[in-house]
Order: sequence, then structure tokens, then C-alpha cells
Amino acid sequence: MPKAVWKGSISFGLVNIPVKVYSAVSGKGISFTMLCSKCGTPIKYKRWCPKCEREVPWNEIEKGVKISKDKYVVVEKGELERLKLKTTKAIEIVEFVDISQIDPILYQTSYYVVPEETGVKAYSLFVEALRVSGKVAIGRVVMKNKEYVVALRPYKKGVVMHVLHYLGEVREIEELEELRGLVTIREEELKLARALIEQLTSKELRLEAFKDSYAEAIRKLVKAKLEGKEVEVEREEEAELARDLMEALRASVEVTKKKKVVVE
Repeated sequence: MPKAVWKGSISFGLVNIPVKVYSAVSGKGISFTMLCSKCGTPIKYKRWCPKCEREVPWNEIEKGVKISKDKYVVVEKGELERLKLKTTKAIEIVEFVDISQIDPILYQTSYYVVPEETGVKAYSLFVEALRVSGKVAIGRVVMKNKEYVVALRPYKKGVVMHVLHYLGEVREIEELEELRGLVTIREEELKLARALIEQLTSKELRLEAFKDSYAEAIRKLVKAKLEGKEVEVEREEEAELARDLMEALRASVEVTKKKKVVVE
């Protein structure tokens, strides 16, 4: 049973719905542990003060905000407690919008929001109202010592809460120099590109067709080493580079046509 990462309420108008929040995703990749190359022991990291030249115990650790080079303002735990906002224990709904107004680049991470026992009726009404209206609730909440802007939308039986980036956190793509050299595309090139897109277009997204091939390869490598077998490395054939863009597009369209015929 997963553990709730936050408890509080959804607040909009005079309505308060007691809820719990769970992580909606869990990483399935391979994590590496840093080992000593001489004895194979996991490496430990110390809280080291380079000025005092000593390891600092947890009871001597303070939190500080950097304001300039080598200058920090220390913030005490009690001071942080007194700063608690309304959104520390509530997801405060501010407005409702169409989901089309949220650019996907703003999505940061996702959580499931479920009702506490005392909030089942109000939660059910909230979910159904979102579903019928076709709207997304925009609000704010404090989690992990930061206030986030969030979007709540109906998802299957419940509600999913997307943490959004603030606008100031998203870099402007126009700042990248490489985009200043874009060129005008010929009509024939565009026609071939669209034909390739049409050939590769599916009626629906099939995420089950995708898997983490790299993680799978690492698992096979680890299994082989445990069994004392020689590790076989499958080398991919290097794709032959086309002489120009038009040639590459024509060849791609033909290849996808053949693949489609084989599948059908």
C-alpha cells in the first residue's frame, strides 16, 4: 500500500474537502550505487566543512539562503514555522480554465488526490462537476517547503493533480542561438515530410508498445555477470546517411510504406 505524501483539504469558496495525496508515478529504471573500486564497498558522503576541516553532525546543521558570494542569511526552523501559509494544509482553488490553456511544457509532476473518509460525498461532487463542466481547477498548495501552482482534473474514478512550473521557471526558447538560423522550406520538402507523418500516424496512442530498452539491457548484463557468462554486446547497424534532405525523406516514405504493408 503506497504512503500518502500530503494530507489536507481542497478548498474553494466555502467548501472544504478532506483529501490525501499520493505520487502518481514511480521510477522503474536502474539506479547505480557508487562503489569503491578497490573493495567494492558503497561510498558514503560526509557533511564536510571545508573551513573548519571537520565532519559536521546533524545537530549543528543550519539552513541558509545565499544572497551573494560566500554570504548567507540563516533561517531558523521556528521562523519557517511562523511563515506557514493558508496553502500549507489546503489546496486552495483560485480559478477554473479549459485544459487547452495549459501548455504541456508547464507540467512538472503528477499526484493522485483521493478523499478522506469524511470527504467522500463532497469529493464525488467535485469530480463529477469537473467532468461535466470540462474544466480544470487551478490552485496553489505548499508541499516540501515550497508553494506550487497546481492543476486538478478528473482522471478515471478520481482526480489527478499536476504540479506546474511558474512562468519564470520556463526558459524562452527564442534565447537559443541555434534557432536564429532556421531556413525557408520548399513545398516539395514539406509535402514529403507530411506524407511521412501520415505513414507513421496511429489511430490511438499505444504506450504499451514502448519499453525502457536501456534498463532491460542493463538487467541482462547484470544477470549474465551473476551467472558468470560472457556478456554479449549487440551492436546496432549504423544508419546510412542520406546525401540530402529530399533523398532522406523519399527513402523514409518508401521504408514506412513497406513496413505498413508487412504489418497489415
